[in-house]
Amino acid sequence: EPPEKVWRALTVPELLAAWMMPNDISPEIGNRFAFAGTRAPIECEILDAEPGKLLRYSWREQPGDAARQGPLDSTVTFTLARTVSGGTHLRIVHDGFARKTMPAVAMVGAGCRVSLGANRSSKPIAANTPRLLLRAA
Repeated sequence: EPPEKVWRALTVPELLAAWMMPNDISPEIGNRFAFAGTRAPIECEILDAEPGKLLRYSWREQPGDAARQGPLDSTVTFTLARTVSGGTHLRIVHDGFARKTMPAVAMVGAGCRVSLGANRSSKPIAANTPRLLLRAA
């Protein structure tokens, strides 16, 4: 699918919720939004947004043992590039984790699978089984 369609799956709340979590994203630099996490909302802020090319936001998650370890602060970056066939190469990097949070992050990310689709019952617009790459700050 073309980058414009993949961009919509990353930035339209209903489409993003279909493969992530309920949210109130608005892809404008400085806008704050949240994902409805299982324990507590995941607080985010748009850091960069170039429609059809780049989306980067901060990610603050409260783990179950937040009182002991503090929040998990990180950054999520989506880079989109049009392929020669008109499709999209999508690169997702979730990085910036503090070293002390790496064990918790590794447990959450193990077996990560991504499938982007307008809704779960239709044809996915992109699918991938990424390898898990964690980078400590």
